[in-house]
Amino acid sequence: MDFLNFIKNQQIILLDGAMGTQLSKRGAEAGVSNLSNPEIVLEVHKDYARCGCHAFITNTLTMNRIYIETHGLGVDVRDVNLAGVRMAKQAADENQYILGNLSSTGKMLEPYGTYKEADFYSTFREQAGILAEGGVDAFIIETMFDLREAICALKACKDTDSLPVIVSMAFMTVSDGGRTIMGSSAQDFAETAAAAGADVIGTNCGDLDPAEMSEVVSCLCNATSLPVMAEPNAGKPKLIKGKTEFDMDPDTFAAGIRKCIDAGARLVGGCCGTTPEHICAIAKMAEDVH
Repeated sequence: MDFLNFIKNQQIILLDGAMGTQLSKRGAEAGVSNLSNPEIVLEVHKDYARCGCHAFITNTLTMNRIYIETHGLGVDVRDVNLAGVRMAKQAADENQYILGNLSSTGKMLEPYGTYKEADFYSTFREQAGILAEGGVDAFIIETMFDLREAICALKACKDTDSLPVIVSMAFMTVSDGGRTIMGSSAQDFAETAAAAGADVIGTNCGDLDPAEMSEVVSCLCNATSLPVMAEPNAGKPKLIKGKTEFDMDPDTFAAGIRKCIDAGARLVGGCCGTTPEHICAIAKMAEDVH
């Protein structure tokens, strides 16, 4: 069954949790670890697999050409993305899906920055093509702060392959209809993404706890009939001894995810600070959702 039909036939789709913070705890880095520490990436995927996830998200978040080159990462775009798909596939069984992950270039579009939409489109199209070649079942565009950049990525994915595309924005506040750091509302995002061909829309990361995210989910559901995804952080970020920490326990996190489901979310998982324990707590909670 393809991923879109699976969504139609499955009431709640369980995604995995954070990759970057899990790798950091294990002494590795996001993205580039596909090549430098593949065994650690695979270990994280396998830990989430034990929670019964329906889909895995590849460790390829910002592994696009602009981000790699402007941050001096020194990895090959093709190699690091193909390796990311390969690690996820090794952890999955035949009933689990692989979502090819794309995210921000880390740069700004004109007039705030020097990049044109065509620049972003081409870098996303290159990455999407590599992920599709690797054999992903869908694309997931996550942790986007600029709606224009998100739409560049969406169009690039749609022009690359017929695979379904999930688009997710990071919201900083629930006030005034939910707002991104660039000022776009949840309704603006939902309507724009739907018009551009998104198959699923959602929200992840940002500065909201899981219960607050449920309010954004409600706004998204009110603005479109598309399936909605929610991937909150493990609470609000806190700066402790110079490091960003997330300290929400798994049961409290799962209770917040339940609010997201009650608000209309169909795909749920975790972002920064979440662990396999958080995802297993969702799985346990979801057993009672009918």
